[in-house]
Amino acid sequence: MEKERLRVPERPPEERIKDFDEVSLGYDQESARKEAERCLQCPKSPCVGGCPVEIDIPRFIQLIAEGKFEESLRVLKEYNVLPAVTGRVCPQEEQCEVVCTMGKKGDPINIGKLERFVADYSREKGLERFPEVKKDREKRVAVIGSGPSGLTCATDLAREGYGVVIYEALHKPGGVLRYGIPEFRLPNETVDYELEFLEKLGVEIRVNRIVGQNVFIEEIRKEYDAVYVATGAGAPRFLGVEGEDLNNIFSANEFLTRNNLMKAYKFPEYDTPIPHLEKVAVIGGGNVAMDSARTALRLGAESHIVYRRTIEQAPARDEEIEHAREEGVHFDLLRNPVRFIGEDGWLSSIELVKMRLGELDESGRRKPIPVEGSEYVEDFDGAIIAIGQTPNKVFYQNAPGLKVKSWGGIIIDDFLETSLDGVFAGGDAVSGAATVILAMGDGRKAAKSIREYLEE
Repeated sequence: MEKERLRVPERPPEERIKDFDEVSLGYDQESARKEAERCLQCPKSPCVGGCPVEIDIPRFIQLIAEGKFEESLRVLKEYNVLPAVTGRVCPQEEQCEVVCTMGKKGDPINIGKLERFVADYSREKGLERFPEVKKDREKRVAVIGSGPSGLTCATDLAREGYGVVIYEALHKPGGVLRYGIPEFRLPNETVDYELEFLEKLGVEIRVNRIVGQNVFIEEIRKEYDAVYVATGAGAPRFLGVEGEDLNNIFSANEFLTRNNLMKAYKFPEYDTPIPHLEKVAVIGGGNVAMDSARTALRLGAESHIVYRRTIEQAPARDEEIEHAREEGVHFDLLRNPVRFIGEDGWLSSIELVKMRLGELDESGRRKPIPVEGSEYVEDFDGAIIAIGQTPNKVFYQNAPGLKVKSWGGIIIDDFLETSLDGVFAGGDAVSGAATVILAMGDGRKAAKSIREYLEE
């Protein structure tokens, strides 16, 4: 039994920084089968318990080892409507892989990359996925938001025979999968492919529907038997320091949306412009910060991650940090902005302060503390604020009777039902910004609760 996992081939850094094409090339058939053969097929299967949507991981991997790729995909699709997506962006190293038995004496099975292989193979070979739909139950459910949580809930309900309509605020469905993750990590064609599955199930997606602005929850509740709110966490957080309103300072949300959804990197072929920046500071240490820094690099800037802790405490995936470093992103660690400095309304430099780490804080990490007298000024003509997102006020401030937390997270009970009868909520709209797979887990749980509610 091989103790080391098979490494997935990637495009070389000097090539990939010149475009927005996908970095990881994925396994071929031979490599996928070899990696799958490493699986011990543990009777207790701790990996399943580590998966938020409880995929039968040993089974789908065993089928790969046997070369039964179509059957493997069917097993995946029973639990996960978006395997081509989660195979790329799910943090398996913190969930299913971290409890893999093989990891005790070597490398854990590369579960995520095997999941991606099966989904990609299906697309390349045009395999039919035979979505099974139960008899029409004549009850209708509205899903607000077409991100991973909304798509998962919609799929599970449609399979059960309910009529499902998704309301999406943007002009294309996919939510954060579409606007928040660059194509070098998650190609749009992959998202489009997964969305086709919903069409086969009969799910209708209505775009340009901003619930709370051009359509309202009261109207939706009258038209449908139940509602699932999966509006995500798309409102950016800011530092609240002097000069943050200068030109060429972006939220990561705006910067990535311009590039991922609006194709600003192809301007003037596409209508949305993006300024040409020489040196960019990306404030933050999560995956969104890495995405922003790597995007800025591809747009021609000298790109810096400015993070107030050490890299070991950064929430970004190790893979994303490694890719950023390979591509030439600079890491300015134990640094934090004090103020942004401008000339004629445009950012010209940033005053930074050096940090040191103190005692553990509520996050379980050591608290960053400014070092007195360590301030200095460094030239930057662009900055991207990537310190987190919160739920958008447009929805919950225009939903009478809906109870929310002080920061905007929707309050739910153990069954994901809100203070409004028949209205359920989950994903980032409840928890704040989290991961794709955790949002999908809420989507599955919500679908179950909605079924029980409708059949009372």
